[in-house]
Amino acid sequence: MTDPAPLRVLLVDDQALVRLGFRMVLEAEPDLTVVGEAPDGAEAVRLAVQTRPDVILMDVRMPSMDGIEATRRIVAANPEARIIILTTFDLDEYAFGGLRAGASGFLLKDARPAELIAAIRAVAAGDAAVTGRITRSMLELFADRLPAGASGTAAGGDPASALTPREREILLAMADGLTNGEIGAKFFLTESTVKTHVGRVLSKLQLRDRVHAVIFAYDNGLVDR
Repeated sequence: MTDPAPLRVLLVDDQALVRLGFRMVLEAEPDLTVVGEAPDGAEAVRLAVQTRPDVILMDVRMPSMDGIEATRRIVAANPEARIIILTTFDLDEYAFGGLRAGASGFLLKDARPAELIAAIRAVAAGDAAVTGRITRSMLELFADRLPAGASGTAAGGDPASALTPREREILLAMADGLTNGEIGAKFFLTESTVKTHVGRVLSKLQLRDRVHAVIFAYDNGLVDR
């Protein structure tokens, strides 16, 4: 059997030294490779089309085009794109703007190398690189200042009408920031069963990951604000 191809990562930051530091960390890992670097959002959009990376590390504060707009354009062109927002501050309004634009998580720029690598692998596997609790905190802090994102649709008056009663319970539990283990304990389910339900919720509501499940529930009034 041959080893799987390395995950392809695009680096986007207006500081060359920051990009160099990330490149050195990532290329020390056999399953990661850097396929390009962009100093601003406009170049990031171009390179995302050209290189088709598995994961994009995206700064938010850049000249020409910021990371939020770049994220929005990349996701619009390729809904499968996986983006991690790079930010200086935890619970940052800009980072949350990136999540609403379609990013799957955010990471502090001073994160340890192991955290960076784990976040890239998680996002590439379809998981979110930020917890539901942090997303909920961001919604409470910033949602009234930012436009609503395209967080999925469901037919009928009830935005979650496509879900079974159990799946609706799982969605609300995710919106409360519970992990799979905590959801399993609450509903007396195994973690593998919870994971199956989570996958069905995301598929039926056309949501990218758990982060966007929280945003969907909040935007559609399924949880108390």
